[in-house]
Amino acid sequence: MSDEQAGAPATGILVVGGGISGITTALEAAEVGNDVFIVEKNSFLGGRVARMYKYFPKLCPPTCGLEINFQRIKKNPRVNYFTLTEVEKITGGPGNYDVTLKETPRFVNSKCTCCGKCAEACDVEIPNDFNLGMNKMKAAYLPHEMAFPQRYVLHPSIIGTAAAQKCKEACPYDAIDLDMKPRTFNLKVAAVVWATGWNPYDAKKIDNLSFGKVQNVITNVMMERLAAHNGPTQGKIVRPSDGKEVKSIAFVQCAGSRDENHLPFCSYICCLASLKQTTYIRDVNPDSKATIFYIDIRTPGRYEKFYKKVKADKNVSFIKGKVARIEEDAATKDVIVTAEDTLSGNKIHAKFDMVVLATGMEPSTAQVKVPGNAVYDENSFVVSGDILSTGCCKKPSDVMMSGQTATGTALKAIQMVRR
Repeated sequence: MSDEQAGAPATGILVVGGGISGITTALEAAEVGNDVFIVEKNSFLGGRVARMYKYFPKLCPPTCGLEINFQRIKKNPRVNYFTLTEVEKITGGPGNYDVTLKETPRFVNSKCTCCGKCAEACDVEIPNDFNLGMNKMKAAYLPHEMAFPQRYVLHPSIIGTAAAQKCKEACPYDAIDLDMKPRTFNLKVAAVVWATGWNPYDAKKIDNLSFGKVQNVITNVMMERLAAHNGPTQGKIVRPSDGKEVKSIAFVQCAGSRDENHLPFCSYICCLASLKQTTYIRDVNPDSKATIFYIDIRTPGRYEKFYKKVKADKNVSFIKGKVARIEEDAATKDVIVTAEDTLSGNKIHAKFDMVVLATGMEPSTAQVKVPGNAVYDENSFVVSGDILSTGCCKKPSDVMMSGQTATGTALKAIQMVRR
């Protein structure tokens, strides 16, 4: 916090979370004359949307919409952003917050041109977090090709090793700074918006669905990366156990959702996500067949047309019934699904190359609470209090709804500033 800011009344807006909701809130507030500060714990902005392959229902890539917003950020001097940064403490109240932030070093400074020489020189590999650990990457890396900011990162595990020194020596622009240290700094703001999004529910907690036990059972967020051209298999939908092309696939809806033992609520977008992902497999492998096991198909409003389009595909089947058990064929590594078709009364015992679990959306605040005055509902969504909330930490939302609620939250934050 500068001397000028310390002596002046708080006027800025802090947005915690740099996903689509946080970015939208920040831009809407900044473009009507407010100073905003985006804080993001990852090394890039864009959140989970950046990891998606396509949006529904138009099935267009998210990079287009994100790039437009990144250009808006670049052109607006009122938008400040801090990556690899988290909130440690919030004191005060509306109109006068004191916020303590902690920034983790990137070990790469603003001289970086993304030439990639550091990655070429690096001889250490680490799990690729952007691809959910499904492949490996160099420990000197650009998070993904559309990352914003466009700047490499050195993983802290190599700092102090010969690998880091090789990266520094390979950089022709003196952009590698191995002496960077964590720093703590303060901001004084008039409003705080929490936009930290969601996490996929931990599928390992759902014993009967065998995630982590059966190799070819994956989650819907993993499927999104598997289908992406910049994913671990360059868009080839193959199964983890042996790299075999997937020709038969099952989607298991409500994996942990609408279940008092796990997530008691409906996450709203899981049905649509699975419908979307059937188009991935059908497009890349035209002979493939997809089966969706569901309790209810929920496609509200304009999304009903998308559902009907997918349902019209003769290679896509729908079975109304909860999956009771998932097992592995030890010889072939095929996945055996046991379920009951509640419409026919028949018991289903079918084999698939791979199974995708449609895990629900758990708010990030179920694990990491707001370090300030926030009020939660029974499922840990932030619903009220002095700290404003938006996006998927407020309620389960798709991208369109996240943008709409973010715009409304921006208005509330502006009102808080101007009181």
